[in-house]
Amino acid sequence: MVPANITDSISGGVPLSVDFKSPQDYVIFIFQIVFATVTVLVAGSVVITILATSALRLQNRFIFMLNTSICDTLVGVSVYYLGLFDVQELYPPRNGTCNILPSLLGVNILTFLFAQFDRYFAVCHPFIYGRFVTRQFVIGINIYCWVYNSAHLLARNLLPSSKAMQMYVISIVLFQLILVTKVAMTIKLYVVARVQLARDPPSAEKESKKESLRIIIFVVITFLVLWCPSFVNIIIRFIGVGGLTFRNEATNLFAIMARFNAVCTPSVYIWGSPALREAMVTNVWGRVCPRCKRRVGSIHGKGDTKNTWE
Repeated sequence: MVPANITDSISGGVPLSVDFKSPQDYVIFIFQIVFATVTVLVAGSVVITILATSALRLQNRFIFMLNTSICDTLVGVSVYYLGLFDVQELYPPRNGTCNILPSLLGVNILTFLFAQFDRYFAVCHPFIYGRFVTRQFVIGINIYCWVYNSAHLLARNLLPSSKAMQMYVISIVLFQLILVTKVAMTIKLYVVARVQLARDPPSAEKESKKESLRIIIFVVITFLVLWCPSFVNIIIRFIGVGGLTFRNEATNLFAIMARFNAVCTPSVYIWGSPALREAMVTNVWGRVCPRCKRRVGSIHGKGDTKNTWE
């Protein structure tokens, strides 16, 4: 058992998230370490793979994957602080980061929304998409997600508390509108995948579109399922009719569920994209474990790559 004064000294003034007085405390602490490590390894592998593979970087959908995976990697790194130390980001904050680390989820929210519109126009309006939606335009959209989120965060931290609270309320309303839009776009993309693409003749382009639609639909559904409980609890607490409170971010079940997106999203990317899986094994894990790279090479030699991955 670690006394409280030792936890204070270990963290340099900021106590650890648990006091190690029960077995549950050890479980929570170990879980946060494992979760942070797994998130960094999975999301970081996707980032390195896309950056190291020119064939992936040239496709717009992988630019969106890269943006969200960078954000997910940073979320995993943030858990080493949010999950291991006594931190409370919601009002009133305690040992917080001025909402810098939790705001990373906001980047993903915008990126997913733009990625949905990207896939919709790519499939339903390919001529308009090919003419106007260039790689530079997509990169600019992803940069905008970071700029907007950073500007909003800066304004909340510089404005007086009353004005910051008003911005917080406005952001909640905007997020509700985004949720409705994301749900509507998810339904629309599902219909497109089941009806419109089914009428197209078999081709490599058709399979690529089906793959991209399948990935974005699964990612958005997973994001909504894991994030909505936290959002609903925040609204309930804000309007003062109840809601659950937690000791800190490490014990906040809803916050843990929301951060779990950081490992689920890149995992869906890896599961749904054979090209990404092959590039990851070849360019990333193949260098760490040469046996994996040799195995992939033998599979290519037999011509069974598709069956093996799928």
